[in-house]
Amino acid sequence: MEVGSPAAGSPAPVLGLRRLSFAYQGLLEIPYEGILEQRDTLEVLDLSYNLLEDAHIKFPYMPNLTTLWINKNKISNLPIIVEEIRCKFPNIKILSLMNNEAAPSYFNGGSLPQYLDYRHYVISQLSSLEVLDDTEVQEEERTLARKTYRMQRLREGNKRKKELLH
Repeated sequence: MEVGSPAAGSPAPVLGLRRLSFAYQGLLEIPYEGILEQRDTLEVLDLSYNLLEDAHIKFPYMPNLTTLWINKNKISNLPIIVEEIRCKFPNIKILSLMNNEAAPSYFNGGSLPQYLDYRHYVISQLSSLEVLDDTEVQEEERTLARKTYRMQRLREGNKRKKELLH
């Protein structure tokens, strides 16, 4: 057997995939190596209906990925997952986080104000986003999201300055 070749009886990994689904696998963490092998070609990744938690979500940098489905997992910290997506998928266009605690909606007992705030936060952080969950991002929604979260960042910055002065 050659060095680096798959063991007898194991299939060689298929490279060059554009779409990859790990849905319904009971995953506790991201299958990093399997995704890493596809980082140059992968456009669509489905990790829905697993047991993924915030602490176990680390992706390789994938500039070609445009669609991520990560519905129905155990994601509870929105800023952590959004920052990971923002840093690792610069061309993300379609993102679905439905049925996660971090994505309040009528599916999981969230109120309309919570849902709207969730949408505005995600949209403000992911400038290339065109569809969030099952709803297209409207230009007026994008404008409001930028304005809302720019003002929040300004308030937080002013608060920190005051704390440093006292």
